Amino acid sequence: MRVLDHARIPELPNPYFGKVRDCYDLPDGSRILISSDRISAFDRILAAIPFKGQVLTQLARWWFDRTSDICPNHVISYPDPNVVIGKRLDILPVEVVVRGYLAGTTSTSVLTQYKAGARQMYGHTLPEGLRDNQALPQAIITPTSKAFDGGHDEPLTEAEIVAQGLLTRAQWDEVSARALALFARGQKIAAERGLILVDTKYEFGTDAAGNILIADEIHTPDSSRYWIASGYPAAFEAGSRPPSFDKDVIRSWVGARCDPYKDPIPEIPAEMIEQTSRVYIDAYEQITGERFVPDLGGDTPLDRVRANLAPYFQ
Repeated sequence: MRVLDHARIPELPNPYFGKVRDCYDLPDGSRILISSDRISAFDRILAAIPFKGQVLTQLARWWFDRTSDICPNHVISYPDPNVVIGKRLDILPVEVVVRGYLAGTTSTSVLTQYKAGARQMYGHTLPEGLRDNQALPQAIITPTSKAFDGGHDEPLTEAEIVAQGLLTRAQWDEVSARALALFARGQKIAAERGLILVDTKYEFGTDAAGNILIADEIHTPDSSRYWIASGYPAAFEAGSRPPSFDKDVIRSWVGARCDPYKDPIPEIPAEMIEQTSRVYIDAYEQITGERFVPDLGGDTPLDRVRANLAPYFQ
């Protein structure tokens, strides 16, 4: 009963339902973004994880507060632990992924492509002889097309982004500089807490005045890969996956049992759901240094969300 598997609220206007968030556009130009407990990977919804939406919303809030000097964000208010009221932005059609390590499991990850023999990707040339999960010579941006309505992200280069008119040269220069600065801040803070921020994705958008803001979320276990620093050296030497604080827990479980891009997803056992929930909560607590307190208000999470959003009903 404490799972928010959807937040479809008919009294709210102009709905848009994503893989994880259920959103509503308000007449005043703001947007309601409700983080459900759904978990997605491989362009699919895999399961619903208790308290995941609250963890994501509150952890993104923590990071937004600590990065606003680098890039302004979309946040207006937080009426519920799972909800953000944000400025409605025109999302830029490029998903900006910053990577510090040769890692990943998806088809667009640098590790997957490197193991397939590619050395030139996303406009970068990687050296020979890199090993799984090794630190890259420097952090790189690996942009992809921003797939809307369930489509697949496609790799891009800086030159392609500008040539195709996805972003202007000035927009790309600003976005890339802000992304690298955000990633550097994230890696520094993570290191102070015994974690390695391996890679992350950022979504940027423009407001009515054309200013670039960061939207969605930042440095959460859904948008980022974290490794536990103390376990990294031994795992790297052994050639195994370092212990992590991210959705790789469930993503790796699924990937080991099927081709997740083509096959039906096997039923995920209850103990794996519980373990994944614990990973999200542990990530929140280690990153922030604060205890996670689940909001148990309302008969169900949806009842609580509805009550807190009642002032916005049409």
